[in-house]
Amino acid sequence: QVQLVESGGGLVQAGASLRLSCAASERTFNVYAMGWFRQAPGKEREFVGAITWANGRTYYDDSVKGRFTISRANAKNTVVLQMNSLKPEDTAVYYCAAGDTVAITRSDGYKYWGQGTQVTVSS
Repeated sequence: QVQLVESGGGLVQAGASLRLSCAASERTFNVYAMGWFRQAPGKEREFVGAITWANGRTYYDDSVKGRFTISRANAKNTVVLQMNSLKPEDTAVYYCAAGDTVAITRSDGYKYWGQGTQVTVSS
């Protein structure tokens, strides 16, 4: 079992920035992509963005494109989600995930999940 640990969440004002990190407890194998998802109270978990491991190609949901950036830190088995220009509608628990399928925008395309980190954006 690979463990993923998110960190960096918090409470910020609209327009502020946060950087979330996801660190794997061990080297991962057969990983196609690492993704970020979020879940707001009473809502379904939704795709935020992902990065493929082979070539570093990134994908983003339209709601965050241009504001959020995903990057890799391979030496530390870490991925980073840089979030800028945060909006109240970004408020959610953010989850890091690792998967070995090409279904990178679907939660069922991932095998390993972190515990989540709370991001709250006040207006």
